[in-house]
Amino acid sequence: MIPELLKVRRFLPLFITQFLGAFNDNAFKNALVILITYQAAQATGENAQVLVTVAAGLFMLPYLLFSATAGQLADKYDRGQIARYVKLVEIGLMTLAAIGFFTGQIYFLLVVLFGMGVHSTFFGPIKYALLPQHLKENELLAGNAYIEAGTFLAILTGTIVGGLLVMHELGRELISAAIIGCAVLGYISSRSIPAATAPSPDLKINWNIAKETWNIVRNDRENKRVWRCILGISWFWLVGATFLSQFPTFAKDTLHADETVVTLFLVAFSLGIGIGSLLCNRLLKGEVKSTYVPIALFGISVFTIDLVFASTAVVLDSAAIVGVSQFLSHLPNWRILFDLSAIAICGGIYVVPLYAIMQQDSHPESRARTIATNNVINALFMVGAAIATVLMLGAEFTVPQVFLTMAIANAPVVLYTMKIKSKQG
Repeated sequence: MIPELLKVRRFLPLFITQFLGAFNDNAFKNALVILITYQAAQATGENAQVLVTVAAGLFMLPYLLFSATAGQLADKYDRGQIARYVKLVEIGLMTLAAIGFFTGQIYFLLVVLFGMGVHSTFFGPIKYALLPQHLKENELLAGNAYIEAGTFLAILTGTIVGGLLVMHELGRELISAAIIGCAVLGYISSRSIPAATAPSPDLKINWNIAKETWNIVRNDRENKRVWRCILGISWFWLVGATFLSQFPTFAKDTLHADETVVTLFLVAFSLGIGIGSLLCNRLLKGEVKSTYVPIALFGISVFTIDLVFASTAVVLDSAAIVGVSQFLSHLPNWRILFDLSAIAICGGIYVVPLYAIMQQDSHPESRARTIATNNVINALFMVGAAIATVLMLGAEFTVPQVFLTMAIANAPVVLYTMKIKSKQG
């Protein structure tokens, strides 16, 4: 049975547009990573891991550079109209990406990837600012739940599809058709997003990126509820980025498992976030409040600690690298899968109310700029997570020890989230 919210024009076109955008981002990114790893790096003589790291950085960099500008534009102009412009740009970028795939120009594709990061940066404030503008108060939590569930499902499917298509015999043709087609569908769906009256039409755009970024962050720090939500959401992305980035190493070095097990972990994690997001709406009965936020974060620590212990008791057939069927043939190994799923479910329950409270409690005339602040801090936290992980691994931490450190670091954050209150309490 389809939920009522997914039947109305106030939400469905935005949901579809967001889903297709997240799918396309990850299909293109993973196709490029696979291309770099298995083909382009050998042809250019470059280090594949360095190029993959550069690719990840190029996609994240626009969030730091252009979020403030994106937030201002989304507060000054009709957000539905901006969404359509952004989606038109995506079609152009994916056409350029197709040219890059056919010519095999890796550096050209990296420039296109940066462009996709810019595209996502400008769409981010739109989607979250539109939710409280188009949805009723008792629909806001459900709207955020569906957006988060859909986004992680799109990330999962896009990552898998992009990797499968690019390695096919007709990989260039298939991936090019997929990403251009997806971009066109995204534009079509964006045309059905209802008009959204600009809350601050007289806003004067400040094109000084550094100054305006500082301004929006400073302004949002004055609203304690909103600022605490931003930090809480950013912590979620720090935790999520740490897990997702370490799955390949965790599977290979700790569990002696191959890439099929990594895919299994991605599926479990993505579905878990989706289930947790939808479960959160059920638990709170549509009310925007922070009741389960600290409990869910505490659950992340508990299941992460158990994951660390479970990984020391993993059962393998031999010293050889095992596939997913061999891995799941031993019942104790299911404990690892259960812990990862439980961590993700707790993550969904944790983050959805924070997004809803941030949207509800932010000032309507500057809501998109608040979302932009959130994107900036999210990016900083994820960069910090990457640096901290590199330092720990450089100090000869194992991946389970990295996970354990993160679980321990969760403790003061649990106490901090207890201070988060929505207007309802």
